[in-house]
Amino acid sequence: MNPRQQILGGPPSPKPRQAGLFAVAVLATTVSAAGFQGAETFTATATVKSAAGATASAPITIVVDRKMPQAEAEKFMNAFKTGGAAALRKALTGVPPTGSVTVGGGAATPTRLTLERRTDKGRLLTIVADKPILALGAGLPDAKPKTDYDFAVVDLEVNDSGTGTGQFAPAAKISVNKGAFVVSDYSSELIRLTGVKKVK
Repeated sequence: MNPRQQILGGPPSPKPRQAGLFAVAVLATTVSAAGFQGAETFTATATVKSAAGATASAPITIVVDRKMPQAEAEKFMNAFKTGGAAALRKALTGVPPTGSVTVGGGAATPTRLTLERRTDKGRLLTIVADKPILALGAGLPDAKPKTDYDFAVVDLEVNDSGTGTGQFAPAAKISVNKGAFVVSDYSSELIRLTGVKKVK
């Protein structure tokens, strides 16, 4: 399985994707005023299509209770730059959840980082949990070890009405490649979020 790359707002390719989290925080993009408003809840359909053509889907609910200002986010980015993913996980210990992600009828997974920036389509929300939600393909005979895939990352790009699309890495490894932060997904299949809609 090869990880994939997704440049923010661009098409997927079969390389590790740049993490929206770090594009927002490290590149010091401007956090919109909307980022400091009240809680939001989004629903969507998570769909994955295997190389063999099989398709599976499940409902997903993303709750955003709060979004981090730039100064708070930079503290965690500095931890990562100093000590990698292990240091980031340690820095996130005890941080109040920023919301949650729920897939299907499963339990809600708390998120620890939620960032927002304006885009030409509206706004981009990057949401990170400090533990994996699901390792697709882990039960297969030739499955790779799940070691180090200990984050989950959601990118939502929505318009000002709260509708849009997104991507979901339910088990992800955060690393650095040639000076750029990347998210490597456990699964080689891209999980797309369609029908994203703000419900409250």
